[in-house]
Amino acid sequence: MKVAIIHYWLINMRGGEKVLEVLLEMFPLADIYTHVYDAHAVSALINSHRIYTSYINKLPFAKKLYQKYMPLMPNALKDFNLQDYDLIISSESGPTKGVIPNPDAYHICYCHSPMRYLWDMYHEYFRKSGYGIRFLMNRMIPSLRLWDVTSANLVDRFIANSQYVAKRIRRYYNREAEIIPPPVSIEKYLPLERNPEDFYLFFGQLAGYKRADIAITACITSGRKLVVAGAGAKKQDIQRYQKSGLITFTGRISDETASVYYSHAKALLFPGIEDFGIIPVEANAAGCPVIAYRKGGVLDTVKENETGVFFDEQSPAALIEAMDRFEAAEDHFRNREVFARQVQQFSRAAFIERIKKICGERKRL
Repeated sequence: MKVAIIHYWLINMRGGEKVLEVLLEMFPLADIYTHVYDAHAVSALINSHRIYTSYINKLPFAKKLYQKYMPLMPNALKDFNLQDYDLIISSESGPTKGVIPNPDAYHICYCHSPMRYLWDMYHEYFRKSGYGIRFLMNRMIPSLRLWDVTSANLVDRFIANSQYVAKRIRRYYNREAEIIPPPVSIEKYLPLERNPEDFYLFFGQLAGYKRADIAITACITSGRKLVVAGAGAKKQDIQRYQKSGLITFTGRISDETASVYYSHAKALLFPGIEDFGIIPVEANAAGCPVIAYRKGGVLDTVKENETGVFFDEQSPAALIEAMDRFEAAEDHFRNREVFARQVQQFSRAAFIERIKKICGERKRL
């Protein structure tokens, strides 16, 4: 069986690329098709495969400005000739599912998220864009939405990484999706010894939607210590918040350092909304409880009152109330067997087994 994997772009190693790596281990002879490719930014495993790019890769500063070129990507998919492939797996977050398979091919779309700039985050992208981009968005978005919906007909099976994503697939494409969570390296966190100390942890790239501001404000207001781990903090914010003596910024950290924080934090604070969210699973694998906003992929990963607690409003006050509830029942969250049981469904082995099952259902169309 000849296999092609279409991945939106290869310019870093984040959650989508980790999924791609496992797919490549499952299909060692697969070819990769992508819009933009930076060999220095991805793993040796990805680089070991034959990689084809669309014309987007040749545009000026494509490796830095790839998101600006997203409206051109649906058209660029025509560069990919997939007529010789039996199995096509599109890894969708940017435009990939609109490739044209041959009539007998089986096309599976692993959807990390429907394209957010077209749908649920359109107004946020529009608000943050300059006049020129807004002008283009006003004229291009309607036709791009039509293309996105129509291209869903080229997919035989949709896979979503969470119920949250599956619901959006149903809303935008009127298609049902199988839920297969992405593989998480739980094995390196399960053996860690828990020694909780007097601080909370916020971990992740400090993008706006992750709402680190809620965690920081809640901890300063309630007099709790917080370690903010991850790249992207602004210098002025670091200087302002560190004056309280309660907030510590670490910048980007290694997996080894993350393990130390998971082991010693009272709990992970997760006030943002993510399609899946690997960090809460890693924290739970280490026995670290999660205090999370009740929306998004975290509803699939954290078991309420067993591996974490939820709050219902994205505000510092709601988070403080959740931390109060957690601390009143903190001893209840010390059973590592409960945490280990919960995270097994997100293991690499579970992911491979489920993908194999879907591929085994291949049918002649």
